[in-house]
Amino acid sequence: MADSNLAPEWLLKIVRRIDSFTDTTGTWFAWLAVPLVLVVSWEVIARYLFNAPTEWAFDATYMLYGTFFMLGAAYTLHKGAHIRTDFLWENWSAKTKGTIDAIAYLFLFLPGLLAFFLISFGEFWASFLIGETSEQTPWRPLLWPFKGMVALAILLLLVQGVSEFLKSWWAAKTGIELEHKEKIEV
Repeated sequence: MADSNLAPEWLLKIVRRIDSFTDTTGTWFAWLAVPLVLVVSWEVIARYLFNAPTEWAFDATYMLYGTFFMLGAAYTLHKGAHIRTDFLWENWSAKTKGTIDAIAYLFLFLPGLLAFFLISFGEFWASFLIGETSEQTPWRPLLWPFKGMVALAILLLLVQGVSEFLKSWWAAKTGIELEHKEKIEV
C-alpha cells in the first residue's frame, strides 16, 4: 500500500484484514476450477468415447461454473479487474478518482448489493424450506446450495466493497491512494 504510513492505524487495520480475507477466499475459490474441469472432461469422455452421456453433468457444470464465477467477484473487485471505462479516468487525480468512487460505493454499490443480498438470501431460504430441485434434467439436484452461493458471493462482494469504499474515501480526503490498481489490458 502506497503511503500507508500517513493513514490512521484503524483504517489500515480494517482494509488489510478485509483485503487479506478476500485474497485467501479468492485463492480457495479458484480451486473450484478443478472439479469443473473434471466434470466437463468426464462428460465429454462418457458422451463421445462410450456413447453414454450422464444425467448429472449438465446440472453439475452450470452450478460449478456459476459458483466459480460468482465467488470470484470479490477477489476481482479487490484486484481492480472489473470493467471500467477509463478513457478519462487515467487522467484524473487520485483525489478526483477517490471522490467519484467513494460516492459510487456509498450511494450505488453498497445499497444495491445490500438489496441483492436480502433478496438472494430470501430466495435461498425459501428454496431450502421447500427442498426445491432443478427441473433441467432427470437428476433433479437440490437448488438451495446453489442459491446459497449467490447470497454468499454477494455478501463477500459487500465486505470487499467496504474496503474499497474506505480506500476511496481516504483518496478523496487526502489525494493519496492506499492501493494502486494496475491497469489490466485485455
